[in-house]
Parts: sequence; structure tokens; C-alpha cells
Amino acid sequence: MNSLVLPLTAIVVFAFAYRYYIAFVATKVARVDPSRPVPSVTQADGRDFVKTNKYVLFGHHFAAISASGPLIGPVLAAQFGYLPGALWILFGAALGGAVHDFIILFASVRHGAAPLSEIARREIGPVAHKAATAAILFITTLLLAGLAIVVVNTLAHSPWGTFTVAMTIPAALLFGLYMYRIRPGRVVEGSLIGVALILIAVFTGPWLVKSQFASWFTLQPKTLALMLPVYGFIAATLPVWLLLCPRDYLSTYMKIGTVVLLVVGVAIVHPKILMPAVTPFVNGTGPVLPGMKVFPFCFIVIACGAISGFHALIGSGTTPRMVPNEGSIKFIGAGAMLVEGVVAIMALVAATTLHPADYYLINGVPKAVAALGIQPAQLHELTRLVGEETLQGRTGGAVSLAVGMANILRQIPGMGHLMAYWYHFAIMFEAVFILTALDTGTRVARYLFQDVARHVWAPLGSTTNWASVSAVGAIVCVAWGYLAVTGSIETIWPLFGVSNQLLAVIALAVGTSFILRQRPAPYALVTLVPLAFLTVSTMTAGVLNTFRYLSPAYVADKGATVAYIDGALSVILIFLVGLVLIDSVRRWAYILAERRRGVVNIPAVARDPDHGGPAPVAEVAG
Repeated sequence: MNSLVLPLTAIVVFAFAYRYYIAFVATKVARVDPSRPVPSVTQADGRDFVKTNKYVLFGHHFAAISASGPLIGPVLAAQFGYLPGALWILFGAALGGAVHDFIILFASVRHGAAPLSEIARREIGPVAHKAATAAILFITTLLLAGLAIVVVNTLAHSPWGTFTVAMTIPAALLFGLYMYRIRPGRVVEGSLIGVALILIAVFTGPWLVKSQFASWFTLQPKTLALMLPVYGFIAATLPVWLLLCPRDYLSTYMKIGTVVLLVVGVAIVHPKILMPAVTPFVNGTGPVLPGMKVFPFCFIVIACGAISGFHALIGSGTTPRMVPNEGSIKFIGAGAMLVEGVVAIMALVAATTLHPADYYLINGVPKAVAALGIQPAQLHELTRLVGEETLQGRTGGAVSLAVGMANILRQIPGMGHLMAYWYHFAIMFEAVFILTALDTGTRVARYLFQDVARHVWAPLGSTTNWASVSAVGAIVCVAWGYLAVTGSIETIWPLFGVSNQLLAVIALAVGTSFILRQRPAPYALVTLVPLAFLTVSTMTAGVLNTFRYLSPAYVADKGATVAYIDGALSVILIFLVGLVLIDSVRRWAYILAERRRGVVNIPAVARDPDHGGPAPVAEVAG
């Protein structure tokens, strides 16, 4: 099949979803009110609550939610063929992910930029609040450690990537100072300066690799693993307008620009998709995801490319504190998710245009590949062209994605000699893509920990006190930094996908409660339907994973300690999410009973602890 079919289909499907379905959710279900005061105005503090231009905020939000999922997930899911992953990305993002992101961001704005766990307390009840808090704190720490390990593995021994990532920091600082202090509100001017600096860093990279300065940026994995928490601490504590938001915004230009370049490359070259629509490995016998069947694991592995619980942390973390008005929530929340869907489709295209044998040899577990007797097709030539010693057994998806992207771009007329350049560019692109989620996630984790810490000692909850912000920020960075330094992708990643989707289950349950309390029951189907599907698939995956962790084969491979810890944590996560679901059903039954009694205004379960008033209540129509 011509590979151009997939991106064109994605663009058409997502455009229709945004124009009609998301517009319906925004106007009829949520009933956004652009004139209503938002937290960035009512709680402005110059640090976290800062009214931000919607295009700059879109850049921040997109960069924050776009982590490893839309890049790595579709590549790994290509083991099942191109069709299962493509269908899940298209329909999952349009009907699930975009709605999930929009509703959580909207609900957080209406609740004064409250985090997801606090919205659960107000909309569902204390049991859901405690269970959601415990699950979210654990999942967040796990997700950040997983993202950090991916960044470490990507940037290790890569001076070009490390240099470019490092240069985004001074560029962001300059952009922040320019837009908020030197020339307030001059977004275009600041963008031109910031983007120019980023491009200079990108194109200086190849020269740096061959210069005497290369050793400065050629870092060992352990060194990077120690440096990332330090950067995370700085990003989590400085005012959001100074580093975090500008860096994410500027990085978005490179992210979207690279994806557009890849789309153009596919349009010019239109390579064939060589992977079958469905492979024999849908039964779980594949070498890339051993023991994982297409259901339920296709919906777990792809993660952020279709729907992601991590997005709920950003949508109830940094972004609602900067939303300029409710009218921009559709563009920022749903729009960013749909663009991420296009990213996922392009990652799938890059993987499936490789010869299947080469794809399996790069991504497959060496023992599993050897057992299947797979022989290389073009792998030796690809290895020579990218300048690597070997590409075989480079598991995890990142290397095969870079090879696939480079193989497409080098076929553009006049670029045949640039295969190695595009390969290393893609590696750097992946690192920048993922790191922007790490810094924002750290700041969100700081919010979550402060929300819990204030119940232990009130001053720790202050977001305006430097000492409180620094103390809690340090605790967060030490927590995920310790896992990143001492763990590995093998010990952290097994729980990453399922825990991320379980977080989405919590978010959709909270969103359903939020809608059901304020709008006629049929409107709640926009979140209830994806919630039902995701609950079945993710809980099934969680149970299957638990049995896999405790199996003799897994214990022998990973060791008893790792296996039993993975198994115990999996059980705990399933139990906590189950509590949230049970409490949600109880709350829904109560709301529907009140409706039958003719009650129009159903109050929230709890009040806003910061302002002493009830959570916003809307009159039910119909």
C-alpha cells in the first residue's frame, strides 16, 4: 500500500473530528464561555498562574504531552501489522484522546486549576480522592523515571543531541525575558529570535561532532541520569514564563516542523508500506513484544498516540493555570492531541516502510529473533549508510524509528548522501521530543505533591513561597531521579504502559462524573464510551501482566526481586483504579436518582478548600 494513504487519512479524520465532534463537545456538552474569568486571571501570581497567549500555550501543552508514546508506541505496535495500530490511532485519538484532553482541561479550569485528584474529591467523593491520589502520585513518579531513562538512552554518547537540547535552555530564557520583560506580548518577534537560535543549534550539531568540543557533550548514561533531575528541579521551581513554557513552545516548532518534513518526504517519495496489514504475530508469538497479543496490548503500547493518562496530568497541572480564556481550551486541549495523533501515524509509517525482516531484527529481542530464523533484507546496507557498527538488537523502537525516518528522507531527490545526517538528526529529534514532557511532568508532580503535603503541614502547600516550592521540588526530583539512576528500561518500562492507561481510566471516570452532574445523562456518553473500552482493555492487560510478572520464566529472566515488585505494584494499581471506578458508579447512580426526583442543580461533593465555596455548578438543560 502507498504510505501516503495513512497521513492523508489521518489529516482528514482529525480535521472532521475537530471541526464537528469536538465542536459539539465544546459547545453542547461543556458549554464553554469565553467571557468567564479563568484561573490565570483570578489567581495570577506571576509564577504558576500566568495568562498566556493561546499559541504559546498550545506550544507548551503540545510539547508537554508529546513524550515517547506517539514516537515509540506505534513503532513497537507495528509488530501486529500496520492496520491495528492505524485504526486505534485514528479512532482512539478522534473519539477518545481529544475528548479526554479537552474535558479534563476544561474541568480543571472550572475548578480553579485543581489537579485531577482534587477534582475527583469534589466530583466523586473522598474514597475516589484517596485512591486517585495514591495512584496518581505513584504513576507520575514511575512515568517520569521511564521518560528519563528513554532520554538517557537516546542522548548517551550523542554530542549532537546533547548540544541541541542544552542550547534550547538559553534560547528559552531569552525568549521568556523578551516576551514578558523586554518587549511584553511581542510573540512574533520573540518567536523569530528563539526559533533562529534553535535552528542554529540544530545545524551546528554536525560541525560540533567533528570538533574538539565534541567531548564536552559526549556524556555517559550515568552522568545524564544525574543531570536530568537537576534540570527538572530548575524547570519545576523557576517561574513558568521564564524557562518551562518558552522552552516547550520553541521546541514545538522543531517537533511539528520535523513531522511536516516527514509528511512532505512521504508525499514526494511515497514509499510502499512493506509490513502486512496484519501479521501472524497478533497471537503473541512476535519477537518485539514477546507474549503480548494484539488485544489488549496494541491499545496499551501505543498509549499517547491515541489516548494517554499523562495528558490528564498536564491538563490539570500547568496548562489550566495559563489558559487565557475558555474559548481557547478546544484549540489547546483537543487540537494538541489530534496533532499528536498525526505524529503517531507518521511514526507508524516510518516503521512499516522498513522491510519486515529488518524491522524485527532491529527491534526484536535477539533470542526471539534467532528462534524464528529471520534473515536481514537490507539491514547491512542501512547499517553502512547510517554509520553505525550494528543496528541489530537495538530494541525499544527509537533506533528503528530513526532508521525509518532517515530512509524516507534520503530518498528525496538530492538527499541520497545524507542518510547518516538524517539518522542522527532523528535521534536528536526524539530526545528533544521526550525531554519537554519530562520537565513539565516534574512541575506537575510538584503541584501534586504540594497538594498532598499541605494536609501534613500547610506551608508546604504554598506555591508562592520559594522555600516550599524548592523543598517539594527537590523531593520530587530525588524520587524519580533515584529510579532513573538505579533502574533500567527493563525494570521500569513493564509497568509504564498499563499505568499510563490506568491513569486515563481515572481521568475519564472523573470527567464522566463532571459532565453527568451538570448536563443531561446522554451527554456523558462522550467520556463513558471510551472509559468502558479503555477499562476493559487496560484491566485485561493489567491482569495478564501480573500473571506474566509472577511466572517462572519472568522470575528467571529478571530475578525474583524485580518480578515480585512488578507483580505487587501491578496488583496495587489495579486495586486503586478499581476503587475509583466503584466509587464513580456509586456517584453516577446517586446523580441519576436525583435526576428522576426532578433535582436540577446537583451540588458537588466537596467544596474548594482554598476559597471556601462550592465547586462551580451549572444548571441542567433539558
